[in-house]
Order: sequence, then C-alpha cells, then structure tokens
Amino acid sequence: MEKTNVMRILEQKKIPFIPHEVEGNPTDGMTVATLLNAPAYSVFKTLVTVGSDLNHYVFVVPVSETLDLKKGAKAMGVKSIAMLKQKELFPLTGYVHGGCSPIGMKKPFKTCIDETAQLCDTIFFSAGKIGYQIETEPNLLTAAFDFFYADVTVGG
Repeated sequence: MEKTNVMRILEQKKIPFIPHEVEGNPTDGMTVATLLNAPAYSVFKTLVTVGSDLNHYVFVVPVSETLDLKKGAKAMGVKSIAMLKQKELFPLTGYVHGGCSPIGMKKPFKTCIDETAQLCDTIFFSAGKIGYQIETEPNLLTAAFDFFYADVTVGG
C-alpha cells in the first residue's frame, strides 16, 4: 500500500491508525462502507463548504447522512454555508472528489466532525487518495487537530 500524506501526518503526530485499501477505488461512501465491511455510521465523508463570510469550512459526517447546512452554519458561527463546487475542490484542498481528507489540505480550515463519531470506538475516513481509508479513534483527531464535534446532520 502506498503511503499518503495523511498517513505521514498521523505518524508525525503519533496517532495510531490502521490503513485500509478498498478494491475498485470507489468514490461512493456507502460502497466504501460495504467493501470495508463496516457499518455506514462509522464511515465518514469529508465535505467542504463556503460560508457567507467567504471562508471555507470542513465537515466530516457519516456517509449515510446528509449535512444540514443550517446546523453547519450555526456550528461554524456564520449566517449561512453552501457546498463548494466540485471543480473548486482540488485547487482549494489538493484533494479530488472521493479522496478528500480532513487532514493534510493545502491549508487548515475550521473543521467539524459530526457528534455521532463519539459513539464509535473507531471511524474510517479518506486517507487522501481514492481507494485508501484510515481507521482511527475520533477523539485522537480532536485532540491532535483543531477539530470539534457538533450535531450537523439532517435529523441528527
């Protein structure tokens, strides 16, 4: 398995993780969960938004859930947020759709992990490349990075 920048950063911060390679390089989160044989609530996707203040905000939510834009805006302390256009993702973050990780973006953005992650012993998220996933304890992420928890999913 090829080592990604996400893996290098986790190693630098001494955060234990398990790398997973997913066959077929799927970009759909539910497919990734199935191939990992993991419950969908423990597999997370990384979503990038732009706020009414023109700053960018990152959300890490279960693949089975939808980001609630109003809750997300409230969590970030802005009037409103909108999803980033797909064509803007790579220039902004250095990641492609389906391989976006909250770790190792070109520059750090305020990042929120959906509070349901706290119910999981470990969560899975992109290792920064399509077909590569990281499994680690969510509380290690909030301790090592400037990430926080909030209820940001529809109906959550």
